[in-house]
Amino acid sequence: MSAGHAPTPTTALEGGDDAVLPFAVEALDLRGRAVRLGPSIDTILRRHGYPDPVARLIGEAAALTALLGASLKLEGRFQLQTKTDGPVGMLVVDFEAPDRLRATARFEADAVAALGPKARAPELMGRGHLAMTIDQGSAQSRYQGVVPLDGQGLEEAAHQYFRQSEQIPTLVRLAVAEQMGADESRWRAGGLLVQFLPTSPDRLRQADLPPGDAPEGHDILTGQPAEDDAWTEARSLVGTIQDHELIDPGVSSERLLYRLFHERGVRVFEPQELVERCRCSQERVMGMIRSFGPQERRDMIADDGSIAITCEFCSRRYVLDPATVEREIAAAS
Repeated sequence: MSAGHAPTPTTALEGGDDAVLPFAVEALDLRGRAVRLGPSIDTILRRHGYPDPVARLIGEAAALTALLGASLKLEGRFQLQTKTDGPVGMLVVDFEAPDRLRATARFEADAVAALGPKARAPELMGRGHLAMTIDQGSAQSRYQGVVPLDGQGLEEAAHQYFRQSEQIPTLVRLAVAEQMGADESRWRAGGLLVQFLPTSPDRLRQADLPPGDAPEGHDILTGQPAEDDAWTEARSLVGTIQDHELIDPGVSSERLLYRLFHERGVRVFEPQELVERCRCSQERVMGMIRSFGPQERRDMIADDGSIAITCEFCSRRYVLDPATVEREIAAAS
């Protein structure tokens, strides 16, 4: 990470949309990232014409995925996926390092419409699970964390993930809205992730103290360490954020961080740009078709004699000649 700089309300280094901005507040032992999604999320959502409640859910998931996936350095893939019994039965967001983002969802249109235009994430997802997968290119470097979904939204699911998997005090804020203009509207999404990563000996010692006789600084009933004052302050500051501040094009990530933490000396680092880009290709489609048996491949042939595959993410349509497919499979075997 390059040396950071302290943001000011008018800094010339302010970033724009479709970028993740890392930051640090050393005085509070905080590290974090802020994300703004503009054209990328608008492209994803407009392409499929998702109903507004589904679009907002996908926007939240994309912002969360960008915040978490940006921790990958040079290569690798982070995937967020839900599988639930609600109207939105599946949600998938891919982040491929260093900058590629794509997303899709499967949903029951009638069930979503029945919930109304202001349906919230818990209603849309229902019960099931949320899986977060990190894949850095080998079986040894693949990790998956699974969180049960039981009527909570993505923010709380992320908090639960960090409590059980990372055991790092973490706060996540997500926001999505459709910005209305004179001639057209555009979707925007934003998010903030803040983590308490103490480095001082006193703070580390407090986190490592065991329960038992409830030493000073521990809750007498639970035996757990009392919350650190620095983390209490951070939670209070993050709690003042309004949704519109996370998505307002006139309030950059630098400006938001300055407002929150300038009294403590926040530093921001080089932003990481994001692009909406799919991973699909002719080669990947052929690889998928090879996984099916001969009869299954024959069943894929349409009335016009071709095999047609449409990517669920970008809607690109691949039309293949069955004879060519069989020759390529035979040559590869």
